[in-house]
Amino acid sequence: MAALPEEPAEVVAVKPDPDAGTPPQQPPPPAWGRPRAARPRAGQPTGAESGERCQSGGCFPQTCAPSPLMAAQDAEGFLCVLHLSRGRVSHCAFASSFRLAYKLLLYGNTFAVGGGVVVEDQPDVSAVLSAYNQQGDPTLYEEYYSGLKHFIECSLDCHRAELSQLFYPLFVHMYLELVYNQHESEAKSFFERFHGDQECYYQDDLRVLSSLTKKEHMKGNETMLDFRTSKFVLRISRDSYQLLKRHLQEKQNNQIWNIVQEHLYIDIFDGMPRSKQQIDAMVGSLAGEAKREANKAKVFFGLLKEPEFDVPLDDEDDEGENEEGKPKKKKPKKDSVGSKSKKQDPNAPPQNRIPLPELKDSDKLDKIMNVKEAARRVRLGPDCLPSICFYTFLNAYQGLTAVDITDDSSMIVGGFADSTVRVWSVTPKKLRSVKTAADLSLIDKESDDVLERIMDEKTASELKILYGHSGPVYGTSFSPDRNYLLSCSEDGTVRLWSLQTFTCLVGYKGHNYPVWDTQFSPYGYYFVSGGHDRVARLWATDHYQPLRIFAGHLADVTCTRFHPNSNYIATGSADRTVRLWDVLNGNCVRIFTGHKGPIHSLAFSPNGRFLATGATDGRVLLWDIGHGLMVGELKGHTDTIYALRFSRDGEILASGSMDNTVRLWDAVKAFEDLETDDFTTATGHINLPENSQDLLLGTYMTKSTPVVHLHFTRRNLLLAAGAYSSQ
Repeated sequence: MAALPEEPAEVVAVKPDPDAGTPPQQPPPPAWGRPRAARPRAGQPTGAESGERCQSGGCFPQTCAPSPLMAAQDAEGFLCVLHLSRGRVSHCAFASSFRLAYKLLLYGNTFAVGGGVVVEDQPDVSAVLSAYNQQGDPTLYEEYYSGLKHFIECSLDCHRAELSQLFYPLFVHMYLELVYNQHESEAKSFFERFHGDQECYYQDDLRVLSSLTKKEHMKGNETMLDFRTSKFVLRISRDSYQLLKRHLQEKQNNQIWNIVQEHLYIDIFDGMPRSKQQIDAMVGSLAGEAKREANKAKVFFGLLKEPEFDVPLDDEDDEGENEEGKPKKKKPKKDSVGSKSKKQDPNAPPQNRIPLPELKDSDKLDKIMNVKEAARRVRLGPDCLPSICFYTFLNAYQGLTAVDITDDSSMIVGGFADSTVRVWSVTPKKLRSVKTAADLSLIDKESDDVLERIMDEKTASELKILYGHSGPVYGTSFSPDRNYLLSCSEDGTVRLWSLQTFTCLVGYKGHNYPVWDTQFSPYGYYFVSGGHDRVARLWATDHYQPLRIFAGHLADVTCTRFHPNSNYIATGSADRTVRLWDVLNGNCVRIFTGHKGPIHSLAFSPNGRFLATGATDGRVLLWDIGHGLMVGELKGHTDTIYALRFSRDGEILASGSMDNTVRLWDAVKAFEDLETDDFTTATGHINLPENSQDLLLGTYMTKSTPVVHLHFTRRNLLLAAGAYSSQ
């Protein structure tokens, strides 16, 4: 099908897995731009070389470039294209890993091309570190830092909280300057004296920093490169900034002023300085806060118009009569579905903004079933909490690492550390494979029950085990039509499995390191993956290579999630940030900071307006996507939050954690008091309500079972899953 414009391959062309076969073909939707030309062979001139210009409105201008390219995003969200020809990669052979080479490539000498950035030359390590030249007396560094610390601690309360943000980035860069210039004893003394003054959420970073005691250690350390190449962002009011500037000029403290100008990005806003509470809610990521400009882009967070299809209203009304005796009760439900198909959400993207697969007859039948189930859905709220059904994996000594449940709640899959993927049926209907080719030839293809006849009853069982990965399986995802299953693994691959034959169809090879998560689009066909190589990739099931590469995170991409309208992808990272990416052009349109640990769970609200995120800090943060601001903080969990899910009607938010609990939160109350007038767009922050416990509707303990997955059925029954732990 005509998918999104495909980005060319990375360093080495991806070869298909000989054991996996070819990607399944799907009927194409309407054409989107002109068809892509065949990839030129080595030495063959491309359109750009021969003077031909790309006329397709849907493809990047870079796809006509003469050499292999890789689309990427830098930390500021600009589109970059990296030349990764063999000669240039070998030029970076000094790097201890591809990620280090990639980081050096990303911040090499650049020149602008059509609004993008094309890397021309790659520096060696000494060039990257050149900013840490000797600029002052090493014996005075402690005096400089303590002098600034004394000034800030003696300043007015309204300025102290904002200026205190300087402590950590200044401490890091002053320490690195001492180490780079081989003042090891001064560096050690500086670290021991001031590292205890830093905020607790930087302790993991400080442990890494403490291992950099010699100049040689800096050459292969990615954390050091992150500090060097990514300016630390501080959001400070104009009054506080002027106070700092005046102090440094009066003291003629050029050493600190040079670091501020060279390594920090001061995002100055007009207005009252922020309080300590407001600052603590937003800081904590590897690179500080997000710039306010990073969250200004227009985001189409509305839902797409539902396709029109005939629903057997009479049958539905009859069922309503038989079950409840109130047939009219269902009409508002049906009318709401009908109005959704006729009225366009003003915040929704254009219907054809990205090409989506056409609905098959089976998809329409499934949507009809969904409408019928929705008519019987329990209306949740503080006075009507959902029942919770917990699936416990017993004797999971092979290590349960991932769980997913189909949209219709008929199947559950587990990914395990022993490289297997196991699929269970949770209904009386057993799992069956398609008959052999010889048996299929005997079937009457015109019969009404042909789909039933093609299934082999001899293969029926409650469990199917899928073998193929060569490392622990970290992520699983069912396709919306339940015909396919995705799994990702430590072996660096994403595999597509058929749930008709229970065999591997394709092995997608693109990540260079373990793949932590993968997820299907709500409309199928597209899927996303994220991994240890710090990037997320957008794929289509019938393409061997990714259509988009979303780069910009400073650490592993630990979780991924599609927006309900499939036009955006959210990624959570170990760099303690959440990013929202535009599927159409690959741009980063939102950067959310506030978590104090790696992020492990994401959930969009059903209306597409809000995003909930969970992390190792045990906090659930709520974000308004349209305004790009944090609007809530839910405290209560005492360990990593691995699962988040909104109820089908958006009334309840469920969270599951390693602390063996499921917690239910009042999502309506969390969002209902938000007024757009409360959003201070000039400063980029609001006052978070201190009512976290008021929003907690219930806490449910498991029997020593960490919660790794949550799922609301179509009738709003909550399903949870995890592996029993004897410890």
